[in-house]
Amino acid sequence: MLDTHVIETGPNPRTTIIVLHGLGADGYDFVPICGELDLAAIGPVRYVFPHAPQRPVTINNGYVMRAWYDIRVVDLQRQEDEAGLRESQRQIAALIDAERARGMPAERIVLMGFSQGCAMTLMTALRYPERLGGAVGMSGYLPLAPTTAAERHAANADLPLFLAHGTQDPIVAHARGAAARDALRALGHEVQWHDYPMPHSVCPEEIAHINAWLLAQLA
Repeated sequence: MLDTHVIETGPNPRTTIIVLHGLGADGYDFVPICGELDLAAIGPVRYVFPHAPQRPVTINNGYVMRAWYDIRVVDLQRQEDEAGLRESQRQIAALIDAERARGMPAERIVLMGFSQGCAMTLMTALRYPERLGGAVGMSGYLPLAPTTAAERHAANADLPLFLAHGTQDPIVAHARGAAARDALRALGHEVQWHDYPMPHSVCPEEIAHINAWLLAQLA
């Protein structure tokens, strides 16, 4: 099981949000941003912030850091680390399983991630065998895109999605996020899409849009 940091906004949480960080960060990275969300209208929330495993990352000269999977080339969708992606998918799905074992219904569990965490959010949520509450992807892309249609589970074939991206992103090109949006819409998903004049980061307007989307999905 992945090591996690957990915050509950009150007793007996009614919703779990699993937040997946980006390359080289850790679970604590998004604690302040989630602290800016006001989800009181849907009751107490359990935030689960897992730490990705430590692994060497090829494009960073093999330096060992927290990463959900290896990145071998700058073109993120060439030479994908399929084994690493699938290993992390299993680990994140196990976190969802653990929340359900604690009594949280699958439809009250949301995956949310940034960059690599966005990729893992989309990969895991679409393949999970029970209907989830939704998925939020920030500044990321759709990994193993050619396999998505065949591997997507029927339970999440209509999973609502929120995707956002910076128009000035030098790390994950805006076009990658837009391609994910288009591919997922073509599969029939309702995708709320936003882009912002920012680099590879998160902005206050984005947090406000995520807040509104979560309230609408989990009301």
